[in-house]
Amino acid sequence: MKKISLLNRFTILFPLALVLFEFTVYIANDMIQPAMPAVVKEFGVSSAWIPTALTAFLIGGGTLTWLLGPLSDRYGRRPVMLAGSVLFALSCVAILFSSSIENFIMLRVFQGMGMCFIGAVGYAAIQEAFEEAAAIKVMALMANVSLIAPLVGPFLGALLISIAPWRIIFVLIGLLAVGCVWGLWRHMPETVDAQAQAEAIHQDHFVIRLLKEYKRILTQGSFVRAALVPPLLALPILGWIGVGPLVLMSHFNLTPLAFSMWQIPVFTCLIAGNLILAKVTGRWALDKTLKIGLILIAVAAVIALFGGIFLSNAYLPLVIATSLTALGEGLSFSVYYRFALTASTAPKGLAAAAVNLFFTVVFAAGVELYKIMFLQAGLFGYALLTALLAILVCFLARISIAEALTLRQTAEDKIA
Repeated sequence: MKKISLLNRFTILFPLALVLFEFTVYIANDMIQPAMPAVVKEFGVSSAWIPTALTAFLIGGGTLTWLLGPLSDRYGRRPVMLAGSVLFALSCVAILFSSSIENFIMLRVFQGMGMCFIGAVGYAAIQEAFEEAAAIKVMALMANVSLIAPLVGPFLGALLISIAPWRIIFVLIGLLAVGCVWGLWRHMPETVDAQAQAEAIHQDHFVIRLLKEYKRILTQGSFVRAALVPPLLALPILGWIGVGPLVLMSHFNLTPLAFSMWQIPVFTCLIAGNLILAKVTGRWALDKTLKIGLILIAVAAVIALFGGIFLSNAYLPLVIATSLTALGEGLSFSVYYRFALTASTAPKGLAAAAVNLFFTVVFAAGVELYKIMFLQAGLFGYALLTALLAILVCFLARISIAEALTLRQTAEDKIA
């Protein structure tokens, strides 16, 4: 299919349907966060289970990632994406009947599987359907819409649990999920060439070839470096989402409503960064916003450490540092994600699956590490981990930027 270069009311319908699904999947996590103290109380378990609900969600987000990209390369993006939206809707219904924390956590894994389809299938379809500049703009704008979830989700969740049991959250999410199924069925195009699908389906030894492809791509140093940057860049925000309720509500005794209000500066900065990126793409060199983002992340690390060492009884430095990190992420995440997908010559579905496999491992391990650091060393431990992540991101990002720009220049020289 011919790639789309202009955004209008017709070409934007598929991205809107996809981002509505992304929003619904993410808000299923964000709305339940302020309700987690009520959930663990109902099931009679300790507050240490609160971050585990996010960890389970993130694990679910990686269980199918390795397979979905290649499957969509083989059978098409559209049928795989539709199957994922149906699976998520069914998991929202099932969680209404959970009778223990173990049942709840297991069903959170199934809900998290919805993320597999977004990254490994939906994002790959966007990259295939749109030309580069349009794809970056679409990804940045999609990020803004999906980021409404962590911005308004905790607030809506806090309001709902003040008037109704926590299960009402998943009733509303289930209804949204049904709307997503219809929207994707109605507007998602097939971006994989039909002839290529037919040839792939008739090839033998799919699993063996798949494992060989993964071995090849995961041993390519430039790809691994590029693929690690986006999840490491986003990890402090995931740590804030997962461990934030433990820090603000359990440690500082904030109410669910007060907790939700402190999400506003963080996710407003994230949205602002994405809006700026969408506006300047095509005007600025890609590495300009990336360098600004790295400066913001470095400053945030200094503020977090200062607060952890000298203001261990105050959470404001942590909020400021996380907000600056969010602004830096918004300015650069979509570009780093594009760099990761183009760092290998593997099919886009496989590359997207491999990138999102990194997301799952980094996020699941990172959230648990944030929890351990906070439980063992308080705000200092939390801030120290944030600072170490900033150093690692700055190191890998500089290498990734140089490699991506070199690759781009080589491609342009070949065309010339």
